[in-house]
Amino acid sequence: MRSAALNSLEDELGDVLEKALRQAGLDEGEAAKRAGIPESRLRDAIDYRSDLRWDELGRLAQVLGLNEVGLCALGSGHYPRPEIDALPFTVEVLAMSHGIGVVNAYLVSENGSRSGILFDTGSGIAALGAVWPDAIIDLSAVFLTHVETEHAGALCAVMARFGAAAAFIPEGAEAPCGQPAPEGMHWQVGDLRVDVFSTPGHAAAHNSYLVRRSSALEERALLIAGDMIFAGSAGGAYFCQRRLKANLRRVLEAVPRCTVIAPGHGPMTTVDNELRFNPFLA
Repeated sequence: MRSAALNSLEDELGDVLEKALRQAGLDEGEAAKRAGIPESRLRDAIDYRSDLRWDELGRLAQVLGLNEVGLCALGSGHYPRPEIDALPFTVEVLAMSHGIGVVNAYLVSENGSRSGILFDTGSGIAALGAVWPDAIIDLSAVFLTHVETEHAGALCAVMARFGAAAAFIPEGAEAPCGQPAPEGMHWQVGDLRVDVFSTPGHAAAHNSYLVRRSSALEERALLIAGDMIFAGSAGGAYFCQRRLKANLRRVLEAVPRCTVIAPGHGPMTTVDNELRFNPFLA
């Protein structure tokens, strides 16, 4: 497995606190009051102007319903990062610049094969082509986690360039060339199997995909998570806080803990690591 993605976490402490406040339905003043810290210190932490002490982070974790160990580790700049063991198939992380950040697409193939499955397309054909590996010359299918521009750019052009016969999108989404992939759907090419989870929350139509070898389902798997979860954080719940939280817990508890998580932004992680430390998985 080769990764070209940047090594930094997608979210810093301020991002996590801001998302947690929205999830808890609290403003900065009320959260600071309940945690017994000055509101100005909380505001500064959210705006990246200062750090909070461990005792302050611990009290905030209780107020906001967060994983205290993970929040304190994030606040100290030492969020645990797992070793990513080899998967029984090839995964290419296609990391593309988008605005001030980076967005990830993933190319999965059987070892030694020149045909792959693409998960998300990045912002467009030019950005994708710039990071495309020479070893893969065609696609059997494209799967989109959601249809935001940075994840679904130029879908039809990508399919045409790489000869993909099918593109799958979340049920309820609208994208040219795409067909719905509902919860529970299975898709297979060769020895690779893709299982579909419907995971609305960040967006109204959002999927996550579990990739495994069908001949050995007990082997380590890959969860293409889109913007449902990041290493040390979760996606912004622009559609529904409750459903994002419920789907996050549901999916991570439904797959083996050794499963590798491939998020839409930031570095790879594992289900075990995030169940233990992710602030949003108290």
